[in-house]
Amino acid sequence: MHLLSLLALLPAALANSLNVRATACNNSPDLCDKSYGDITHLGAHDSPFVGSSSSDMSLASNQYYDTPTQLSAGVRLVSAQVHKSNSQWRLCHSDCNLMDAGLLSDWLGDIKEWLDDNPNEVVTILLVNSDSASASDLNIEFKNGNITSYAYEPDSLTSAPTTWPTLQKMIDSGKRLVVFVPGLTASDSYPYLMNEWTFMWENNYDVSSPSDFSCEANRPTTDTATALASNKLPLMNHFLYSTDLSEIGIEYPNSSYVSTTNAASGGVGNLGTTASKCKKQWGRQPTFILVDFFNRGPAIDTVDNLNNVTNAVGRTSVSSSSTSSSDGATINNVFKGLVELANSAKEGATPSMGNWIWVGGNWNSILGGGIPMS
Repeated sequence: MHLLSLLALLPAALANSLNVRATACNNSPDLCDKSYGDITHLGAHDSPFVGSSSSDMSLASNQYYDTPTQLSAGVRLVSAQVHKSNSQWRLCHSDCNLMDAGLLSDWLGDIKEWLDDNPNEVVTILLVNSDSASASDLNIEFKNGNITSYAYEPDSLTSAPTTWPTLQKMIDSGKRLVVFVPGLTASDSYPYLMNEWTFMWENNYDVSSPSDFSCEANRPTTDTATALASNKLPLMNHFLYSTDLSEIGIEYPNSSYVSTTNAASGGVGNLGTTASKCKKQWGRQPTFILVDFFNRGPAIDTVDNLNNVTNAVGRTSVSSSSTSSSDGATINNVFKGLVELANSAKEGATPSMGNWIWVGGNWNSILGGGIPMS
């Protein structure tokens, strides 16, 4: 009888054992027991600014897929620029007259829905606070997005921890959304809103040549040794700006070279080689890697290599071509005309003064003045 009882219990025991082994955190069972700060999270730079190579939106966009699709494909950090326009906190690329991806609260609501549907995932948000929203201002937006219940709160808002919890602990606690805002005056009333510079440091982000990617600290300190000794998490920026309009002070994402920029190997400035170089120089892997057009490369290959992940599960496959899943962002079409005019001039054409004045005039509201004529 005892033997029969044990046999009867065997299927349930096996099922429980299989369930434990099948549990994955951030798409891998091997990451569950790893500290949040010790793994590498793939980041989508300017996540909400979506376009395609075949649309007018491509010139000011940084991604080809919307934020929920990015997350489903393996992105675990999403960054965005927050601007105040018409008394609303909106996601705008440099200026709301150029590209407007809608309300911050709506975007946060989309992320909340994704977290609801994906209970074993830890996500990070990095908000560039372009118009100096206060912690109170941002908290209202997070409340309106109904996402604060997921927000992780650190033990201290004034110093980086020596260790972060494991992904599994964050998942078990339900606090699996980490929020950083550079330069924010943190508030004990909203402890989940962390000043990025208290907890993170970055390498240079303003790169226009693939040979110029660097592992040296750039902000909040330029002393790499100090940054490494501070317990702060390293964020490795790895995206290129086009130089087409550099003479008039305009930068936009370089999509033509991105298949190399985001590649795991091959070509000057590829992501894999740069990440390996930084890992060796720092004595640790980057906690975050921030890229444009994440599906190109694809960038996730380098992150998997750094994390020793060979068994990724639960990811949505996306095309590595320049396709789009638009999230409703709008762009000022004159940007395309400006690029085309500048390119034609570089190729030997002589646009009339009237053409330059017309294009420059249309940029008045965005740049604070048209193209200088002298």
